[in-house]
Amino acid sequence: MQVVVVIGAGGIGMAIARRQGFGKQILLADFNEKILVTAVKELETASYRVSTQKVDVSSRESVRALADHAASLGDVINVVNTAGLSPNMAPPDRILAVDLYGSAVVFEEFERVIAPGGAALIVSSMAGHMSAPLPPEQERDLAFAPADELMKKPFLGTEAVPDSMVAYIISKRANHLRVQTSAITWGRRGARVNSISPGIISTPLAQHELNSAIGDIYRGMIEASPAKRMASPDEIAVAASFLLGPDAGFVTGSDLLIDGGVIAAMRAGLLPTPA
Repeated sequence: MQVVVVIGAGGIGMAIARRQGFGKQILLADFNEKILVTAVKELETASYRVSTQKVDVSSRESVRALADHAASLGDVINVVNTAGLSPNMAPPDRILAVDLYGSAVVFEEFERVIAPGGAALIVSSMAGHMSAPLPPEQERDLAFAPADELMKKPFLGTEAVPDSMVAYIISKRANHLRVQTSAITWGRRGARVNSISPGIISTPLAQHELNSAIGDIYRGMIEASPAKRMASPDEIAVAASFLLGPDAGFVTGSDLLIDGGVIAAMRAGLLPTPA
């Protein structure tokens, strides 16, 4: 049996699960067990084969248990990590724990069980494109340091990361660097790994942000972008399907920016660049 692992049962995760998982065994994981119950009902009603497991990506033990369970189900051909916290959802240390450390742990643990010819994908964010590169030694640490050493780095400490937006941008930059590094080690198993960096996607999370104190910033991004709209989760799933499938066999260590042109607008001076 071919196994598709999807971490994060939100709008994007579910769209990818529906597109990738029919006729395969889906292992759907999330920190929120209520979301998992709802997601399973939706997929099973549509005749998908699906099992679930609670996971906390900020815990290596939890991610290791998920990877081991996935391997027990069959050949793990796809791993999709959509887990993440937005700047409006958590303090800096928690964002770093989930979006930065958690992403690195998923790469490390699932490298052990990915099947030859398999592919992984992390759903990162356009925020990873919003800042200039960090100093070379910091970039190297984000790319190569073992996950369990990352959070000990002084430049990721409380004083160095003053707010949640900075933590989020650094985390997403780290995702892009980690994908490049993981492409080398996963390649030794005959597997690939890439990332997608979405802009503003029409999900409950986006609606939460639009209704929050930073909603005007989101609306400003949409208005300044060439597309002048949000994207649907299905648009992200289409891109994910390409990167996870055989037509992308020569694509690894890459990031695909899917933002409707928000970053282009920033670079053109039509939007401010976050500090």
